[in-house]
Amino acid sequence: MPFGQDFGWKDMAQEVSFPKQKIKIVLAEKIHEAAADYLSEAGFNVNFVPRALEGKELDDTIADAHVIGVRSRTKLRRAQLEHARRLLAVGCFSVGTDQVELDAATSLGVPVFNAPYSSTRSVAELTIGNIIMLARRAGDKNTKLHLGEWDKSLANAEEVRGKTLGIVGYGHIGQQVSILAEAFGMEVVFCDVLKKLPLGRAKPVASLDELLALSDFVTLHVPGTAETKNLIGAPQLKKMRKGRYLLNLSRGNVVDVAALVESLKNGDIGGAALDVFPDEPVPPIAPFATELAKCENVILTPHVGGNTEEAQHKIALEVANALEEFVNSGKTEGSVNFPSVNLRPFPNSHRILNIHRNVPGALVEITKMVSEVGANIDAQHLSTFKDIGYLVMDINRDLSEEVKTKIAGLPISIKTRILY
Repeated sequence: MPFGQDFGWKDMAQEVSFPKQKIKIVLAEKIHEAAADYLSEAGFNVNFVPRALEGKELDDTIADAHVIGVRSRTKLRRAQLEHARRLLAVGCFSVGTDQVELDAATSLGVPVFNAPYSSTRSVAELTIGNIIMLARRAGDKNTKLHLGEWDKSLANAEEVRGKTLGIVGYGHIGQQVSILAEAFGMEVVFCDVLKKLPLGRAKPVASLDELLALSDFVTLHVPGTAETKNLIGAPQLKKMRKGRYLLNLSRGNVVDVAALVESLKNGDIGGAALDVFPDEPVPPIAPFATELAKCENVILTPHVGGNTEEAQHKIALEVANALEEFVNSGKTEGSVNFPSVNLRPFPNSHRILNIHRNVPGALVEITKMVSEVGANIDAQHLSTFKDIGYLVMDINRDLSEEVKTKIAGLPISIKTRILY
């Protein structure tokens, strides 16, 4: 569906409970300007901040915000989410959402949206580029030439054609890497915690250990979770073939960096490429030190896998569209922490959004309240996710304010508002 298509929401003669121009949206960290343009054209009050926020500046900026948009460096933990007392939604203009404390957002009735696939191609292309650079040891030769040293030796330089690439995590990025690698004549094996349909000639293997033993290049494309922390450590590095290569363009805590440094210095691993690190600076330009910089044939980039003009433009529009649709219609499809609801409009109704604790009998209690008021329910959709329930309800206009007040007063209610 094209961005901006709205199923006729804007064409309906509606009473809006809160004027759009008074809905404040804060976009931090120099999110692509397409997002600000999109949301401004939609009628919202957009505050564009071209840097990451932290501490008092963050608190002051979001205190009266209805929507907050961040990339990866601005951290929204429970304290910040509670401080933003008017907060309706959060947009993560990125693939991941670990910059937001999701459990806290959920408990406060705040859906979080992201763009899980928009930077897929950008990360995949950088991965393939790094594979070729490692095979030719081009990173070291580039550095030497910049320092005035001509080193034309061919020691350990290889083609990638005919080599085996092992992909850990066969999601959207892993699959794109797989397709590109085959185009270069590589053999591809992969492993994933879920059963995935192979693309092209790629072959699944039974375990990570098997993949490590088979591969000339191992590339990681997994989320940063408790299960994937130090997924590659000293034991796994020892299972790789001597002189082979490791790439991590996923999350910094997936690789035990100290173990990797030791393996590189011992010559067990022939090279590595990393775009992510366990501890990354907040400012876009800042001092950075790592023992990996002292190792041979190591390519280091500062978390730029998704930093292409094309990817950022796609991310900007995808997340901005999701935020607009939530504010305008209550739609939560695509939210990472909320029930998925998308109720089509019912003409001449008022729409009430209610977020409540997911307890037995919640809908019965709410329906009873509506009945006692004497209101007619034109349409409704209730969905639950973990500890919360999300109800979108269209009722006759004359009694909407009274219904909203009574539902909001229920002990189970977390957040209730009349949308229009």
